[in-house]
Amino acid sequence: MGRAFEYRKARKLKRWGNMAKTFTKLGKEIIIAVKAGGPDPHSNSKLRALIQNAKAENMPKENIERAIKKATSKEQADIKEVVYEGYGPHGIAILVETATDNPTRTVANVRSYFTKFGGSLGTSGCVSFMFEHKCFFKVKNKEGIDAEELELELIDFGVSELFVDDEDIINIYGEYEAFGQLQKYVEDNNFELVSAEFVRIPTDTKELQPDEVAGVEKLLQKLEEDEDVSNVYHTMANEPSDEE
Repeated sequence: MGRAFEYRKARKLKRWGNMAKTFTKLGKEIIIAVKAGGPDPHSNSKLRALIQNAKAENMPKENIERAIKKATSKEQADIKEVVYEGYGPHGIAILVETATDNPTRTVANVRSYFTKFGGSLGTSGCVSFMFEHKCFFKVKNKEGIDAEELELELIDFGVSELFVDDEDIINIYGEYEAFGQLQKYVEDNNFELVSAEFVRIPTDTKELQPDEVAGVEKLLQKLEEDEDVSNVYHTMANEPSDEE
């Protein structure tokens, strides 16, 4: 499950390309977390994790502090998290997570992308059942850690998969509701957190013919370029091409 998903995600981040867009997306997530749980990372575990995510993406400290300060400003409009669902070309299910201060603008843009690239925006729930909503942690491996033993220990904490990747990073996938207790375990056991987030993993994927992949990729890229879009998930099994 996780290994293949990680590869697709890495390629997605490559398509984001522009670091400024990544910082914009992270800034919105920080604002949402501050509005929900306050500006103090010591008492706001979600904000604490997001600050670590931002550092992992080399987001400057002043940008992080600016986002936190912006969230506490009376002039800051509420940013809503809205999920859109639909189908791309060749029946590929696509789920789009957004963070927006103007849902009217965002839905119009998302609908236009689907329409322009041969897809169709659907109703809420039309494809979400095809994805598992998981929490996902990356932590630095430590000397003396046995991955299989750690996975067995974390099963009671809601872990569904754990593996060590080629960069000696422990990848931990857990149930959506397990985020808080897994974050506490990571911190209490002095693991160095690289990143923590929620992801959606397709329960089944569809292999397309080589000449069909390009059309889906054009839609995915257009969605990912929109500054209101946080994440895009899909059921296409083919790996993305190297072409931008």
